[in-house]
Amino acid sequence: MTKASAPGRLRGPGARPPGPQAGDPAARQARGADTGLVDESPAPRPVQEDLPWRVRAGVFVRRHHLAPYLLLAPALAGVAWLILWPAMQLGVFSLQNYGIQQLAGVAPAQWVGLANFTAIFHDPEFWLALRNSVVFAVIVVPLTLVTGTCAGLLLNRLGPRMSVVVSTMTLLAWATPTVAATVIFYWLFNPDGGVVDWALAQLPSWLGGGAATWDGFNWMSSALPVYTVATLLLVWQGFPFIAVSVLAGLKTVPGELHEAARVDGAGPWRAFWKITYPLLKPIFLVLLLLSVIWDFGVFTQLYILTGSGANLDEYNLGIYVYQRAFSTPPSYGLGGALALVLTVILLIITVGYVRASVKQGALR
Repeated sequence: MTKASAPGRLRGPGARPPGPQAGDPAARQARGADTGLVDESPAPRPVQEDLPWRVRAGVFVRRHHLAPYLLLAPALAGVAWLILWPAMQLGVFSLQNYGIQQLAGVAPAQWVGLANFTAIFHDPEFWLALRNSVVFAVIVVPLTLVTGTCAGLLLNRLGPRMSVVVSTMTLLAWATPTVAATVIFYWLFNPDGGVVDWALAQLPSWLGGGAATWDGFNWMSSALPVYTVATLLLVWQGFPFIAVSVLAGLKTVPGELHEAARVDGAGPWRAFWKITYPLLKPIFLVLLLLSVIWDFGVFTQLYILTGSGANLDEYNLGIYVYQRAFSTPPSYGLGGALALVLTVILLIITVGYVRASVKQGALR
């Protein structure tokens, strides 16, 4: 037997006798028995069922990444309450013969299926109103976009103070209530003392003026003059929003790009189409869609200008829906079907243009 292996012999100074070490469970038990202290080792982690419900809910939300959806839930609930539920009711009305008696509860609603839609598509006045709406939108929307874009480019070139003044004056037209703006234009084009008739009557005949033609001219008597006034009114009301939106987009375009274009000899027209328009194409897309939605089924302006839409040639889809829904006797079921048809038309236009823009790379 060697010295190193002999028990109890030649133990070095400070060496501990063999036995349980300090970190072993046996050592902890022995120390607790000698001192009477409680073991301070960490307790095992509780299972998920033992946690409070708030902690379990937080773990579930983080695990499934539900936080963004929970933040959007109040807004989605408001949209469902204000839009989806009325749309569902409108769809139910479109399948019924629903009039004033059904509204008052005197008679029950009668289910007619697709009879309201069949009556709409067989009505020649519907196709006349659709034609007027399409032609009107094709003219008004580009004019509004071009006028607003030119105003935005002008505002971008003005100094800071002058830009604020012109922007404020421009937004006054956009902030004017629709009824007030329409009444103002009705007074301007009134045949009895209107400013427009007086100004046109003062022009020489070689410019198309003259008292014989314009003195007491009634702008509300036929479709073409009425839609001319409505076009001027809608462009005047709509271009400030386009101008401010374009101005906000121009502030994001780096000035170095235009400086490089000027150094290369590019003029303003070429710089706009090669630099400004590609960078602002998503903004122009949104403005185009909003303009189509606003101008396609316009109602308030034409209703006031035409005096309740008495002339059938002046109907657009907005006035046609109103006349069919609230004429005597009212037919809310037919009006609901027309409203759904108008909504589907706008959705087709919107989805088609968005798909075309995605394919061209304007949206990603």
